[in-house]
Amino acid sequence: MTLTEEQKKLVEENLGLVHACANRFRGRGAEYDDLFQAGSVGLVKAAGGFKEELGFKFSTYAVPAILGEIKRIFRDGGDVKIGRTSKEKALALMKIKEELANETGREPGVGEIAKKAGLDVCEAASLLSACIPAVSLTTDENGENDIPVPAPDEKLETLLDLKKAVAALDERDRAIIALRYEKGMTQSAAAELLGMTQVQVSRREKQILIKLRALMN
Repeated sequence: MTLTEEQKKLVEENLGLVHACANRFRGRGAEYDDLFQAGSVGLVKAAGGFKEELGFKFSTYAVPAILGEIKRIFRDGGDVKIGRTSKEKALALMKIKEELANETGREPGVGEIAKKAGLDVCEAASLLSACIPAVSLTTDENGENDIPVPAPDEKLETLLDLKKAVAALDERDRAIIALRYEKGMTQSAAAELLGMTQVQVSRREKQILIKLRALMN
């Protein structure tokens, strides 16, 4: 799949979504690198098909595609395989990564590595995923979790449910939610923009929140 520069940027900036989704399937019989590689394929597909005019954030569109590709590993009864040629390319990319790190004194981005290697950023991301293990920010050197945190996939699923619920609201209710919770406006400021009173906004907001909870459940 050939991506535009804007689509390639979406892939590079959202690799964290792949890590979050892949973490959901740890311990189910597939290697993490395979999960991440499959998820990267889903991310690339999502970037290629994303339409901003639909009104959804890219993450909302991408997560189902990423999860779909990861689940394919289990449906197909096997792991994602990386061939000998791809392994050689991946090792070459790791060497380039080290060279860039030495030159710049910092961790290079996927885009920088891909540019120096003369590869598409999506191909570079897929190849690097076969060599770079994920490191948990809450795991110490003994492999023990020292900070209890919610599972990343739970946050993503909640976000998706919320997006769908908000999309089901009528135009005025969506506007109230956007002004109050996205722009952080007070009820009085939102009321002025919507041609309502502060009391009307307050009452309606309570009703909307009840409706959103019902839709999400």
